[in-house]
Amino acid sequence: MTRAEALEILHEFTQNENLRKHAYAVEAAMRAYARKFGEDEEYWGNVGLLHDFDWEIHPALPDHPLKGGEILRERGVDEQMIQDIASHAPDVGVPRDTLVRKTLFAVDELTGFIVAVALVRPTRLEGLKAKSVRKKLKDKSFAAKVNREDIITGAEELGIDLSEHIQFVIEAMQDIGKELGL
Repeated sequence: MTRAEALEILHEFTQNENLRKHAYAVEAAMRAYARKFGEDEEYWGNVGLLHDFDWEIHPALPDHPLKGGEILRERGVDEQMIQDIASHAPDVGVPRDTLVRKTLFAVDELTGFIVAVALVRPTRLEGLKAKSVRKKLKDKSFAAKVNREDIITGAEELGIDLSEHIQFVIEAMQDIGKELGL
């Protein structure tokens, strides 16, 4: 699958601009980690782009991402990719037992939280440091819907220090800051 094909699917099923931006942020983080780990950047990026493509039509677990997987199967998407995408959702029965799956889980909630932090800063992503994000993580009333345990668990499963992981994802997102409106 090419990025253009993944974008076509994303845009067909995702009309909400913020949800699209979330997909772009996750894609950027996945691509950056693929480069770091010496993995297939196109594949990892497409997994990131498509991980929530069905959220608007199936906003509850386990329909998301399982019913989304059915749509992807109908489109001829490789079963491996479908399973890798499904792995980011807890309790759908797909283990996070590969590096791509662990990475997707690790960056999903974190990218959303970084966006929330950036939105309250005058310089948005520019100059943002992990220390500031960690400080906001401690404030349970800030971006209260973000699952902090998932962010912490994701870094642990990757075997990467939380601050290092946060900074790495910030830098990946900075590369597409204009596209994210940040």
